[in-house]
Amino acid sequence: MAKISLIVNGKPVTANVDPRTLLVQFLRENLRLTGTHVGCDTSQCGACVVHLDGKAVKSCTTLAVMADGHEVTTIEGLAADGAQLHPMQEAFREHHGLQCGFCTPGMIMTAVDMVHRKGHELSDETIREELEGNLCRCTGYQNIVVSIAAGAKAMANSDRT
Repeated sequence: MAKISLIVNGKPVTANVDPRTLLVQFLRENLRLTGTHVGCDTSQCGACVVHLDGKAVKSCTTLAVMADGHEVTTIEGLAADGAQLHPMQEAFREHHGLQCGFCTPGMIMTAVDMVHRKGHELSDETIREELEGNLCRCTGYQNIVVSIAAGAKAMANSDRT
């Protein structure tokens, strides 16, 4: 067993984990943060995207021990219980960027990272290129692209990033 200490959604966490434990397993099974989904186990679908020190990573191919000493933000960490939705979450709600919702947490976490890296004015082409590692089996992506563009603009006018 390996002892890890990290910050998850702003709260310190310490645990003993098998060194082979994936970050997605640790988040879902140990911390009960089930918003991060497992879709493929091969890093192809993006349903498991979280932020590690502010950067998007696929938690299905990241070991929990790799997060030791770092900060992890999951979809649950974007808006605390009872708080207003993050601007990107609100944009997905407002612009119908989801259907079944399975891919949505990973899409939103990828989108927030995209805005941090690319800015608040995103072309449809940029959004589609940046979403290459995220799969949705329900939509034609158009409402997801519209949602991300709207969310990016809303983030520019918000104190929440």
